[in-house]
Amino acid sequence: MGSLANDSKTENGPLLGNIKDVAVIGAGISGVVSTAHLLRAGFNVTAFERTGVVGGVWDYEPQADRAPPFPNVIPPVPNCYAGLKNNIPTPVMRSSLLRWPEGSEDFVDQKVVNTYINDIARLHNVNDHVQFHTRVESVSKPEGDRKWTVKTSTFSRTDSGHALTKKSWKFDAVVVASGHYHTPFVPDIPGLAAWKQRFPDRITHSKQYRTPAPFANQTVLIIGAGVSAVDIANETAALGAKIVQSRRVSKYDVLGPRLPEGVTRVPLVAKFVIDDNAEDDKAQTLKSGDSIPGKAILEDGQVIEGIDRVVIATGYITTYPFLGDLEQPLLPWQDADDKVLITSDGYITHNLHKDIFYIPDPSLAFIGVSHYVSTFSLFDFQAQVAAKVFAGHAKLPPKLAMKQEHKERKARFQPDDKFHSMFAIEDTYIEEVLNWVNGDVTKAGKEPLPGLDEEWHNGYKLLKEKLKSSRNP
Repeated sequence: MGSLANDSKTENGPLLGNIKDVAVIGAGISGVVSTAHLLRAGFNVTAFERTGVVGGVWDYEPQADRAPPFPNVIPPVPNCYAGLKNNIPTPVMRSSLLRWPEGSEDFVDQKVVNTYINDIARLHNVNDHVQFHTRVESVSKPEGDRKWTVKTSTFSRTDSGHALTKKSWKFDAVVVASGHYHTPFVPDIPGLAAWKQRFPDRITHSKQYRTPAPFANQTVLIIGAGVSAVDIANETAALGAKIVQSRRVSKYDVLGPRLPEGVTRVPLVAKFVIDDNAEDDKAQTLKSGDSIPGKAILEDGQVIEGIDRVVIATGYITTYPFLGDLEQPLLPWQDADDKVLITSDGYITHNLHKDIFYIPDPSLAFIGVSHYVSTFSLFDFQAQVAAKVFAGHAKLPPKLAMKQEHKERKARFQPDDKFHSMFAIEDTYIEEVLNWVNGDVTKAGKEPLPGLDEEWHNGYKLLKEKLKSSRNP
């Protein structure tokens, strides 16, 4: 990326009040609220979205997700499945920019959520600032340059097929709001790749799941214990599927009460084996009614046979390929230096202050990195914080202090934990950040951030109690 420019300094650290032009990468909920809050704060904002709509993972397309080479078709969309619902109650999962429609239930379907995001974008003129069908190829700050260079490719259809328009932009700051549901994480289980090669239609990632119809009356092995695993289990079981759920026990597992009756919960699969008498090793389409000719051997030695389909519901890899050498996929997370963002674990985004600001150069910010949160509410709050800091109304601590805080956070981190998890501590984080920001804002004579209202805090208190009782200790 070249050397990072030195920001003007105050005794409290980098001052970012000279920012005018801001790029936002992504137009899901994080990108929409980031764009809206930055516009309200008076910045010139350009957002870049790979697809033709806002909404991100809440935009539903019935066709199963694919990964075609760009730009043969419109760039891949991180679609949701038809039955997707929010798993955080609407009073706790909402933007400060718009209330849910009067009478909204706590849990609503994908169409309602997608409409809500689009309404925010419409009411706050976000769409006018989005470059649709545009992929960000690279984000860099060349040595000696005080601005970020953002290179993009915009896909468009023409009479003769399609066109790809490349462009280079300059920005004072960049907000990465691209989410973390793009690149599926597939565990390296021995034999799984061979099963996928031989029986490609029977082995899928949850990202490809759209409707339960293909799973009706079949034996389905689901690997994973998160929300998507539970949703798929419930939808397919309703059509007569027999569910076997394989997972590694974790405090983030969704517990049995949320699963349909009759689900068999088993340890993690140790390896997949293909029967000796199976046909040759070429890809094949099994006949309807035929199970996969093989077995799954579990970590405790149990053997599962008669499997019709396997769904990998093990989550996603965090990746920002446009950030170049700040992503080091072969580097162990323990060896991360004070500049790298992504390492081989594919989860931690390193060197962020408060999960938002890139410590070496805080004019690069991230919205939506935090996990196990109220999503819309927290990301909206983080976007407001970024706007205040970019405007120079709130001052970041000295870089040495931010580095030390990050180092101490890593020292407390346990490998089996989730580094960005705010599981049941989100309110504490919000209060801490709010005290910091508003302490500076008040001194500057600017309007303070309101934070989350009483309705949110009351709802979150109830949610914490449910979270603690519905997941493994």
